[in-house]
Amino acid sequence: MGVIARMRLWATRWRMVLGLASLATGISSGMAQAADLPAALAKAETCIACHGATGVSQMPETPSLAGQPESFLQWQLVYFRSGTRKSAVMQPLAASLTDDDVRVLSKHFASMVPPPRATASGDQAMYTVGLKLAQQNRCASCHKEDYSGAQAAPRTANQREDYLLKALRDFKAGKRTGGGVAAMADVVYPLADDQLRALANFMAQYH
Repeated sequence: MGVIARMRLWATRWRMVLGLASLATGISSGMAQAADLPAALAKAETCIACHGATGVSQMPETPSLAGQPESFLQWQLVYFRSGTRKSAVMQPLAASLTDDDVRVLSKHFASMVPPPRATASGDQAMYTVGLKLAQQNRCASCHKEDYSGAQAAPRTANQREDYLLKALRDFKAGKRTGGGVAAMADVVYPLADDQLRALANFMAQYH
């Protein structure tokens, strides 16, 4: 058998192995999620104490989770679980989560109706500055044109203003890192604090 023929045979066998592995993983994951669904959702009861029964937060500096991209929520729970993202509240709660818990909880909150337009501080001038900063820094390239988020980039539209400001400050201070290919620290590092305030103000009111 020639080299090319052997390579084609190897490629065919490899594709079959990958296909079977993917099928087995999907079946196993589906069975695990079905079995663990009640237990995982029971853990959501702990989440709503801070993030709200409908996923819309009423607590200062606490984000709304409703309507967030499922992948983003998974990233954050894994970050908290591993200690990559620091939080005295979230780290202990995430430490006991299984991979299936992470998947089910993320899907649960992602399926909720996003929060309504937030009550933001400041005036139209601040909003306008925030809008220009978002355009200059191409925020929509990761967070989408409507700022609803995608994959590892969160929904920022109508998020709590105080939480957005805290997140921006944490990124600038190096206390928090983005997921995937996100480079939030590079974006916010040159910005002054009043610019961070304006950006948070704009996002909180965007609809």
